[in-house]
Amino acid sequence: MARQSILGWLFGGRAAPVDAPKTKVIRVGRGARAEYDGATEGRRAAGWRRSIRDANGELTPRAQRLLRSTARDLVRNNPFAARGIASIAGSIVGTGITFQVYRDGKIDDRLNALARRHFDTTACDASGRHDLYGLQLLAARAVVEGGSAVIRRRYRRVSDRLPLPFQIQVLEADYIDPSRTGAVTATSGATGGYSIYGIQFSPIGRREGYWLYNTHPGAVTVGRTGSTFVAAADIAHVFRTDRPEQEHGATWFAPVILRMRDFADFEDAELTRQKLAAAYVGVVTGEEVDAPIPGIVSDDDEGGDAPIDEEREPLDYLEPGTFQYARPGEEVTFSTPPKSDGYPDFAKVSTRAIAVGLGLPYEELSGDLSNVSFISGRLGRLSYRRDVQNWQWLMFIPQFCGSVERWFIEALEFLGEDTRGVTMEWTPPATEMLDPSQEVPAIRDAIRAGLSTISAEARKRGEDPDKFLAEWAADAERLDALGLTFDSDPRKVTSVGNAVTLPKPDNAKGK
Repeated sequence: MARQSILGWLFGGRAAPVDAPKTKVIRVGRGARAEYDGATEGRRAAGWRRSIRDANGELTPRAQRLLRSTARDLVRNNPFAARGIASIAGSIVGTGITFQVYRDGKIDDRLNALARRHFDTTACDASGRHDLYGLQLLAARAVVEGGSAVIRRRYRRVSDRLPLPFQIQVLEADYIDPSRTGAVTATSGATGGYSIYGIQFSPIGRREGYWLYNTHPGAVTVGRTGSTFVAAADIAHVFRTDRPEQEHGATWFAPVILRMRDFADFEDAELTRQKLAAAYVGVVTGEEVDAPIPGIVSDDDEGGDAPIDEEREPLDYLEPGTFQYARPGEEVTFSTPPKSDGYPDFAKVSTRAIAVGLGLPYEELSGDLSNVSFISGRLGRLSYRRDVQNWQWLMFIPQFCGSVERWFIEALEFLGEDTRGVTMEWTPPATEMLDPSQEVPAIRDAIRAGLSTISAEARKRGEDPDKFLAEWAADAERLDALGLTFDSDPRKVTSVGNAVTLPKPDNAKGK
């Protein structure tokens, strides 16, 4: 009966459900305990800084400036920060994320050679100092330290005699003018839209361009003031996106800035205490109550010209291991230097927390391998390797390398080349094997079972598959010409060392 009443009420009936349960409303007031501990308000939660602002509202220009300047101070003066940025940037880029130029899935030797002449030399750098891989490392360091890197395409004339008519300039995030924010007036051909701290968007949210300062805001040279609009097609903005709709990056040191500073202050205080304890060896005491302290002028003397006791060295400074001679009736009381209890444990805990905040293994940051076994070290390395692959394939390659690929194809079109089907395949740097005796057989078995290919495994090692196979073929041809056979040649020797037996020709089928 109750079910019929409810159905009638839901589908237009006049009768209300007679057996409908009443809902009891519970109101949670301030200080009451919520169902989620994290939603509780009260004294225990008084220190939480809860905000409902989006990523751009939290990462204001002032916050960006303070975070960047603080992180740079740490990198300059803190050894753990210097090691952290070098390790992360080196893991992402290494000796370089290499490339191969393909057309319709096959290597294009001519275009690949053209790209090599441009990117494998300093011709691609606007400053003429780095090749493409040096620029990658520079950009990766800027991303970790400052939160983001701005990569700008610089057009060049044919008279510059470059392999490709453009160069790459790596800029710090400070070049973005944060004062350009708010609505954009639809004048002078503009379509309206809005800007967020120097990045201009169309009315539908498409990125149109960047407002860049003409010189670095902290440059020592005097340049043109103000900022210039640069189209988004000429900019690659590289940063790690932590939240949806985030348009600027935060330094990777943000979670550990205060901890690193506190740990550095603790080490300074500990070192100063030990220096003072080592210098302050003993105190000389005598029987004369009103006698002047040797080596110190009394304030009661007019003009401060009272004679100084010349019979012994003054006590107005301390040196490690210093003793003072005493007169008859005087005695020396030795001081007890304070002990540094718990310093190693505190240092290890602090270093571990810093490593976790940066996403690094503790051993990678500290260099401490004292308590690391092979299994624990390997597990930590595998976890860190997954993070590095995320940074490479989900951040750096799409944002930096993808823009370079687009600029390369557009340069080919400018030169009149046919770019149909042209792509660039990127290969991250090789990762060292932790246990080659086990990993190499596993790779071999995967190739033999058809679960992987020689080209795929070459890319995992950071090698160019085409170069690798071409070199292998050249070596094999040379060995055949010299009549040499090694047990490492899979064409002639099996994996257990036996000679390879070729199948006999089938005369009946003409094979």
